Amino acid sequence: MRLLVTNDDGIRAPGIAALAGALVGAGHEVVVAAPEDDRSGAGAAIGGMHADESIALRPVELEGLEAATCYAVAASPALITIAACLGAFGTAPDAVVSGINAGANTGRAVLHSGTVGAALTAANFGRSGLAVSLAVGGEPQWATPAQAAVAALEWLARQPDATVVNFNLPNRSLAEVGGVRQGFLAPFGTVRAAIVEASAGLQVELVGDGDGGEGSGEAAPDGSDTALVRAGFASVTVLSGVVAVDSPGAAEAVERRLPVGTG
Repeated sequence: MRLLVTNDDGIRAPGIAALAGALVGAGHEVVVAAPEDDRSGAGAAIGGMHADESIALRPVELEGLEAATCYAVAASPALITIAACLGAFGTAPDAVVSGINAGANTGRAVLHSGTVGAALTAANFGRSGLAVSLAVGGEPQWATPAQAAVAALEWLARQPDATVVNFNLPNRSLAEVGGVRQGFLAPFGTVRAAIVEASAGLQVELVGDGDGGEGSGEAAPDGSDTALVRAGFASVTVLSGVVAVDSPGAAEAVERRLPVGTG
């Protein structure tokens, strides 16, 4: 497959080199294009765009990735994905692989993840997306999610176009991972935002999710992606992007409140 590999941690983050290297080693044609700086928490945002402004783009070399073309881009991962699908880096990719994120992306908090946002953006262009993240704690075992991503991509390639998979792994060697489980989105992620009293302005900090740490709340439900990763399993969650749901009577109810059709 021809793949775009991107992330939200920036082009120099170690996770993206490990991921791209594993995919190249598996025989895929890889183009790496990632933000020139950290864009964590960007979600699927594209930022302001103006017709009379260009987006800075420069080729870079990443150690061990001589077989891949790599770019640093002054843009969010979602905008980079859009650009790739429109042919900015050559032939449009067959799929987008995003990561490896430093820290799990689990629960409904994936809405805010730039890693997941890139994969969801790919689906808007009819491409499948794979978001790969590694839980924190100790020396990062980048080889674990890198190898696991190759296997996940083999499965993803056989699924319908625009399938999006969120893949989270514990920070362990592959042999120490308890297995792969399909997890549902927890009500919250591995960490949650909390408002901290401050004398001026708004201060937000991240707190634990029930692991016993200070400020932690309820534990993640059994079988959720957050709980699975904490228990040492790899969690696979298939996501759906922006979709409309049927809501009978909604249009009629709004129309009755508006003076339309009276002119």
